[in-house]
Amino acid sequence: MMDQRVMVNLTRNNAEYKIYAPDVDQMHVVNHTNGEEMKETRNVFVESARIARGAIEKLDQLDSSKCDAVIFPGGFGAAKNLSNFAVKNAECTVNEQVEKVIKDFHSSSKPIGLCCIAPVLAARTIQGCELTMGQDDEQGGKFPYAGACGAATAMGAKHINKNVDEVHVDATNKIVTTPAYMCDTKVHEIHDGVGKMVQEVLKMIS
Repeated sequence: MMDQRVMVNLTRNNAEYKIYAPDVDQMHVVNHTNGEEMKETRNVFVESARIARGAIEKLDQLDSSKCDAVIFPGGFGAAKNLSNFAVKNAECTVNEQVEKVIKDFHSSSKPIGLCCIAPVLAARTIQGCELTMGQDDEQGGKFPYAGACGAATAMGAKHINKNVDEVHVDATNKIVTTPAYMCDTKVHEIHDGVGKMVQEVLKMIS
């Protein structure tokens, strides 16, 4: 489960990685030139292979005992395909395979990194965890998805307000989060935040 910013920062820190995705259909397909839904079906695993350049495995093959950490890069797919947060909000459920991965890493005290909207997966799965998705106030449109912070709180998580180039480290649960595209800002600031998240995850690996 990866995007280019995460991959760049992992290799920059001499870390090896594998990419996984669930073999499920997308909730829907959107034409991003106009925001309209398209009448077609796409598969999350197949679409993820484009980013992975074919080097990808199905999520149910992920063995936490053979990995040092897991990172969920976020994007709206985390709210639509890895969970139904986009529809159910604080009443959401998480994809069973995704939930198992998070619980396996958490129970093994291995680091979990999440950015953008992906921290809602931890909010639902790890009761009482600390996380950030930016600011819980829209601040005039700078944080247009601020409502997600309140939803995470409603699920039992503790939301910590952070700026886009910052991270929050939940040392107890070994969870590292950063706002990324939850903030409407310049791309390099998002990249900087993701880089810090990756660095904090790597610091937790002993």
